[in-house]
Amino acid sequence: MSSVVMWRGCRRLWWAHSPPARLPRPPPVGVGGGPVGSCGRRAYAPPAERKRFYQNVSISQGEGGFEINLDHRKLKTPQAKLFTVPSEALAIAVATEWDSQKDTIKFYTMHLTTLCNTALDNPTQRNKTQLIRAAVKFLETDTVCYRVEEPPALAELQKNEWDPVVAWAEKRYNVTIGSSTSILGPNIPASTKETFVNHLASYNMWALQGIEFVITQLKSLILSMSLIDRHITVEKAVLLSRLEEEYQIQRWGNVEWAHDYDLCELRARTAAGTLFVHLCSESSTVKHKLLQD
Repeated sequence: MSSVVMWRGCRRLWWAHSPPARLPRPPPVGVGGGPVGSCGRRAYAPPAERKRFYQNVSISQGEGGFEINLDHRKLKTPQAKLFTVPSEALAIAVATEWDSQKDTIKFYTMHLTTLCNTALDNPTQRNKTQLIRAAVKFLETDTVCYRVEEPPALAELQKNEWDPVVAWAEKRYNVTIGSSTSILGPNIPASTKETFVNHLASYNMWALQGIEFVITQLKSLILSMSLIDRHITVEKAVLLSRLEEEYQIQRWGNVEWAHDYDLCELRARTAAGTLFVHLCSESSTVKHKLLQD
């Protein structure tokens, strides 16, 4: 499956699950926003909505990559750097985010723009090694590795749903992961961590920003890599990351506006982050795909 085909599918998914205007909105994450860092704070203060100030969106190729044009203005990052992305496919996807805005620009729906800004400005000033170590550290608290003993029905559900994903990851990367009911979590071997360090080192800095973003959404390195490797879908990854919550909903009922909204938001962010990883790994250009009036 090509990255462009994945873009089309993920685009349909995240716009289909964009929050309706009638629902309460979370704190916005937009053109100046970024993934939550290790300190728990966002890289940028989220900007407010603003009135759409442009008519047309297009992309062009410059010396440093592909640029986004809002009418005749070049898009800039929060640190006033020229907004330049490494692949034409990613530029088209970002331009689509801007072109899809209506009367007002809702920055919190523009996850690809946010991730590009973070990659360009690197506001937390982390290098590649630091990004990789932060991602691998999630193994110590990985969602699918923590199991319950009670109630038996939930324990059985976790075993049935999570064990196949863990088994796939162990075979795919030739590692030992396991699971535990202890509050301390499983004892992940050092060799397993090192294998994931070496694997993540094969990604560029941009893709690593996207991988970390997906991991923070799913609270799981294993689910994130299963998704990025196309072993599971976005819907499946999100469901598995929310397994206990979904179990409680089935038992006690659904708070419709809250649970449905959270689910849609999580799917949108996860889809955008996964798409970002693949488009940042896209080496070829897409011919004759510029946005037109």
